[in-house]
Amino acid sequence: MSKLIVSLSPHAHGTDSVERNMYGVIIAMIPALLVSFAYFGIGSAVVCLSSVAACMFFEWSISKYILKKTPSLSDGSAIITGLLLGFNLPSNLPIWIVLLGALVAIGIAKMSFGGIGNNPFNPALVGRCFLLVSFPAQMTSWPIIGQWDKYLDAATGATPLSIMKEAIKTGDASLLSQLPDATHLLLGSNALGGAGTIGEVSAIALLIGLGYMLWKKIITWHIPISIIATVFVISGLLHIVNPIYADPLSEILCGGLMLGAIFMATDYVTSPMTHKGQLIYGISIGVLTVVIRNWGSYPEGMSFAILIMNAFTPLINTYVKPKRFGEVVKA
Repeated sequence: MSKLIVSLSPHAHGTDSVERNMYGVIIAMIPALLVSFAYFGIGSAVVCLSSVAACMFFEWSISKYILKKTPSLSDGSAIITGLLLGFNLPSNLPIWIVLLGALVAIGIAKMSFGGIGNNPFNPALVGRCFLLVSFPAQMTSWPIIGQWDKYLDAATGATPLSIMKEAIKTGDASLLSQLPDATHLLLGSNALGGAGTIGEVSAIALLIGLGYMLWKKIITWHIPISIIATVFVISGLLHIVNPIYADPLSEILCGGLMLGAIFMATDYVTSPMTHKGQLIYGISIGVLTVVIRNWGSYPEGMSFAILIMNAFTPLINTYVKPKRFGEVVKA
């Protein structure tokens, strides 16, 4: 008669793993990556490949020679950091600035805290914000799409967010007529001015990635939908009160809102664990984004909003901590 051996929990095992989720995110980013190649050409390829290669090199070298532990490049996290950093940069950024951003993202924001699973802030956003503060001229020079064979010498123009900011600054609502229509914003085919960063150029490509991650259950809807819905509602109210503020559809389709809501705010390590906490987190990011966009110094507020709420994630986790199994709830 065989004995029944009861082992310690957990008793249920699934197919989920860090590698599966990481490479699932990479697959979800492919549509936006291909669109960036089609619109920016060689500039997008140089910046993205340089960013990924640098992030992988810095993680490997820091793990091996400073932390004295076996590098774990196979989990895909360094590739995601490199892609997200590249997605947050203009396609005409010099390689040496890209490398510096990768060093900050991996060396300071990730590995100095112990590597994957320990970083309190999204590494790619830390690298991006560091470059934005350190090199504001280079980081706000936006190439016009369609210059496939140009890199450093690409012609630049004003982005839709810059037009929105100018309308608020001057109080001239007629400037908003220069904004592309919803179709162009969805497809990213705005050839009238600067298109923005590499990864934010096409909302439809980012939404395809969102659909894939929801289908594969890599993320849940709570963070991206709460961010987008919050920005839509608040910007809609502002537009009704005063037409110098852009309409809500333009607000959610312009800039890095979709990119941030779908791929960066949903980072497992730096976002809350519970669904209630994720809703609080997402709504707060949406509010901060609208505030910074409309009344801050920078036209875009998504990156700063996410980093601010990264800092509040431990507090949110404490506030909405799930009840322990078997815990008696007091009336």
